[in-house]
Amino acid sequence: MSPPPETAGAARKGDALTAVTSVIAILGGILSVAAALLVTVSVLGRWFGYGAVPGDFELVQIAVALSVFAFLPICQALRGNIMVDTFTTRLPPRVTRAIDAVWDLVYAAAMALIAWSLVGGTRDTFANGTNSMVLGVPLAPVFAICAALVAVLAVTAVVTGLKLLRSRP
Repeated sequence: MSPPPETAGAARKGDALTAVTSVIAILGGILSVAAALLVTVSVLGRWFGYGAVPGDFELVQIAVALSVFAFLPICQALRGNIMVDTFTTRLPPRVTRAIDAVWDLVYAAAMALIAWSLVGGTRDTFANGTNSMVLGVPLAPVFAICAALVAVLAVTAVVTGLKLLRSRP
């Protein structure tokens, strides 16, 4: 029995794609929790008169950027992105899957372009030695990780698009 049209092309439990993107998402979740704890400690420090954690906003910015990029691949693998299907609800499932597959491939191309741009930004950041303002944290590794995560997203979108094209009604 084939999956319903809304889940066709989605990764399934036990699938290698789901395993990889799940691990990445869990790491992103851990990073998000760490950022929330850092904000809590910083606010409590101010409230009790000890002052904020130095560079707290820089660390939170880095953590949020990394965690957002970490969540996108699993969202794509499970087809959890927001889709507007106002015009396709009355089309046959096969046509809807084909349209969704095309958009997955367009999304993959856009993410590949962003990953490529992030690689260029990583090179420039390494060359310039760009650091954060308060703590002096080197930003090149952050750019590199973001580039890798977006590349994983691009590959994931290609895989989901191809699965949609291969699925049968």
